Amino acid sequence: MMATEDNLTRQVEEIEALAAIYGDEWCVVDEVSRIFCIAITEGSEKNTRKVCLQVMLPAEYPSSECPIYQINAPWLREKERMEFSERLLQVCQENTGECMVHLLIESIRESLIMTENVDSHIDLLPDQLTVITQNLPDTQIQEDFETPEIHHGDAFTERRSTFQAHFAHVYTPSQVKEVIKKLYENRKIANASHNIVAYRIFCEDRGTFIQDCDDDGETAAGGRVLHLLQILDLKNVLMVVSRWYGGILLGPDRFKHINNSARNLIQQLGLINSKILCFYSQTTPK
Repeated sequence: MMATEDNLTRQVEEIEALAAIYGDEWCVVDEVSRIFCIAITEGSEKNTRKVCLQVMLPAEYPSSECPIYQINAPWLREKERMEFSERLLQVCQENTGECMVHLLIESIRESLIMTENVDSHIDLLPDQLTVITQNLPDTQIQEDFETPEIHHGDAFTERRSTFQAHFAHVYTPSQVKEVIKKLYENRKIANASHNIVAYRIFCEDRGTFIQDCDDDGETAAGGRVLHLLQILDLKNVLMVVSRWYGGILLGPDRFKHINNSARNLIQQLGLINSKILCFYSQTTPK
C-alpha cells in the first residue's frame, strides 16, 4: 500500500514537471487511467519531422515498472522505427525505479536529430488530409470563409484505449478539409493513435452523394463509420472518431467502441430518432 501511494505521489510530481517543461505540447488523454501524449518535432520548416509519443503510467511505475508507451509516426521506415524502439527500451532498462518519461521524450528528440534521408516534403498535417481530399471534384469547391461548427462527443476509456467522436455539418469538400485542419489544431486530437474519418455530401444538382472515408491505420474502421452514416441516411455530415491506444489490444471490440462513439454523438445532437438507432444497433455487423 505504501509503495502504491509513493508511486502515485511520484507520478503526480513528474506530470506537474512535464506540464511545466513542455507546456501546451503535453496533453492529458485520460487522467484517471494515467494516459498522456506529446508531439515531438524537429527539423527545418521545409523538412519538419514529428513523432507522437503516448504513455500510460501503471500503478507500479516508477518503483518496479516502466511506462507503457507507443510511438506514432507514419513517415518512419521500419528500420528507423526499430532503432527508435531500441533506444527507448534502453532508456527503460537503464532507469528502472526512476521517473523516466522526460528521458523517453528526449531520446526521441535525439533520434529525430540523428535521422537522415527523410522525405523533404513531410509536414505536420497527417497524410490522410491529402488522401481524403485529393479526389474531390472541383465543381463542388466553393469559397468557405467560416469553419463549420464542430461538436465533440464525450470521451470514454475502455481497457486503456480512449475514444472520442467529433461531428460537423459540411456542404462542400473545402469544408471537409477545413474541419479536419481545425481538429488537428488541437494537440490532443493531432496526437491520437488514429483519427478515423467518414463524410457524406449530397449534391443537389446531380442528386448524388460525394462520400469517402479514411481508416488512419485502423483497418476497416472508416468504412464502418461511413456505413453508419449511410444506414442512418445522414446528409452533409462529417464524422471523425479519435482513438488513443493504451497498450492493450481490443480485437474486434475496437470497432464497436468506434461506432458507439459516433452513434452516441449523433443521438446526443438529436440528428436521428432513437428507434432507428436501436434498429441499427441490432443489425450492424460486429
